[in-house]
Amino acid sequence: MPDQSAEGSEKFRIEKDSLGEVRVPASARYGAQTQRAVENFPVSGYPLPKEFLRAVVAIKRAAAETNRNLGILSADLADAIVQACDQLDDADYYRHFPVDIFQTGSGTSTNMNVNEVLAHIATESSGQTVSANDHVNMCQSSNDVIPTAIHLSTLLALQNRLLPALVHLIDVIETKAGTVELVLKTGRTHLMDAVPITLSQELRAWAAQVKLCKERIESTLPRLEALAQGGTAVGTGLNAHEDFAVIFARKLSSACGVSLRPAENAFAAIASQDTAVEVSGQLKTLAVALMKIANDLRWMNSGPLAGFGEIALPPLQPGSSIMPGKVNPVVAESVAMVAAKVMGNDTSITVAGQSGNFQLNVMLPLIAFSLLESVRILTAATRLLADRAIAGFTVNQERMHEVLERNPILVTALNPVIGYAKAAEIAKNAYSSNRPVLDVAVEMTGLSRAELESLLDPARLTRGGIVDGD
Repeated sequence: MPDQSAEGSEKFRIEKDSLGEVRVPASARYGAQTQRAVENFPVSGYPLPKEFLRAVVAIKRAAAETNRNLGILSADLADAIVQACDQLDDADYYRHFPVDIFQTGSGTSTNMNVNEVLAHIATESSGQTVSANDHVNMCQSSNDVIPTAIHLSTLLALQNRLLPALVHLIDVIETKAGTVELVLKTGRTHLMDAVPITLSQELRAWAAQVKLCKERIESTLPRLEALAQGGTAVGTGLNAHEDFAVIFARKLSSACGVSLRPAENAFAAIASQDTAVEVSGQLKTLAVALMKIANDLRWMNSGPLAGFGEIALPPLQPGSSIMPGKVNPVVAESVAMVAAKVMGNDTSITVAGQSGNFQLNVMLPLIAFSLLESVRILTAATRLLADRAIAGFTVNQERMHEVLERNPILVTALNPVIGYAKAAEIAKNAYSSNRPVLDVAVEMTGLSRAELESLLDPARLTRGGIVDGD
């Protein structure tokens, strides 16, 4: 029976677990073990992400169907669990799954939270007594459920969200590159003037980076498809039907629209999180690429008077509370911060991946949270970079031409004709006199202006190879 709290009007009910009685809020659908976790781990205030919890619920649904097919769970109980899974809506994932990320390292508190909520709903809806442990958790352990949920939730997040976002970014970059094919600019190495390139070459280098990142991420998907489920506590499959893992993987694949299979070695799948570490490493590589692109945009946009001023990023918001008219490269800065956060998450996941002590990794919730956070914020940042920075920037072609025309490094093209040492003299003279390199070369070589114009033509230099005077 519910009783009144001494602290206020909140009503409670008494639940029991193997340690004894626990007071649980009367409105809560979870039970004693969840309540203990809420009280034991008041750490961050952050629960595990909804997509992870949905993955755990999907696991419970597929397990109930599998156990019904195997004849070890009655159809009535299995149907009640399946219906309970289907009843959960978005708001429920906030209300009924409050366990903090920083909990028991196996994620047992979250597994039991889901078990208790589903058992409560199934019991309430069906009028039968559905047990969190004996029925919802049948043929399972937290030790195989949580690793399976890490793989499933990450796989779905990558396939449905991040990879499409990367395709979109590549398309936007290549479309933009197609509009600036003839725009010439000064190349830069060490942030110093270098030989010319086209703006489209610069952009297509970004696209190539992102394509490679996409391919690297895609290469990890087959290993995410391998599931620990069926190994139960330590990998032996104790208390699980011998056919459970195969049938379960088939049912979960059908429900989630992905191709899943039992891991070749359940012991390794439970004891280690090497695949999560690998995926995180590829996400870090993407973060590095996005930060490079974001910083290139910031430099190219810098000024507009005292910087490079080659492009103007879309003016999205006022840039200063004190300097009127100032507009900052806010999207590029946002993307760079996302990249920094993903790099930090990768460090957390790397350390957590080392915590596979004997037969179980004991930092699973941290891995789940950090990995899914990286996928989520990279997805958002990727689309932001594409749509609010790259797609809409404008080109200051006059500025690029002015700088390029006075670039003494154009003299590099004369190396095969007059030699490196003579070319260096011309470059130094052009720098010191602040004159176009063409004018200085006319004076310091025996070549005609027409021949030098051909040799030093920036458009020819962007095509590479040895430039001759023909």
